[in-house]
Amino acid sequence: MNDLPENPDASVDSDDSEDAEVRPGPLWRHAVWVVAVTAAGVVLGWVGALFRIGPEEFGLPPAAPGALWPYLLAWTAIGLALAAVLRFVAAKVPVYEPETAAIGVVLIGTRLSLGWRPEPLEVAGIAAVGLLLVAVWCAVALRGAAVVRRTEEVSRARGTA
Repeated sequence: MNDLPENPDASVDSDDSEDAEVRPGPLWRHAVWVVAVTAAGVVLGWVGALFRIGPEEFGLPPAAPGALWPYLLAWTAIGLALAAVLRFVAAKVPVYEPETAAIGVVLIGTRLSLGWRPEPLEVAGIAAVGLLLVAVWCAVALRGAAVVRRTEEVSRARGTA
């Protein structure tokens, strides 16, 4: 029978770093993380919109003509909200690479907006899809934490009985 070790931490090498961990800390550290991750996503999306790989008839065009600041500001605001949600959940339960999720969603949204220049309602739709992705990412983390907590409660109840 496969029994779990009594001390699960003893079975893991101390050199291995966990991909998912709880990120507690002071509020200023969370705020700096949210701003840095959002800035990285917006800047990477903007840089991606400056050039094209391959001929024009293939793939996404480079940045469309017109004002880009409204899109950059919109995705900065959207990114701050998405990153704040991820960081809030990551401060409570282990979340697998929240920075990757936040940067990826903001980068793709910024890149699409700069290459396509959609109307505000379409930007809101893209933001809603991004929020849905972040919500699923957080729901998976919260579900995993709940399963781990229940497993620990069952093992403690069996140990004391």
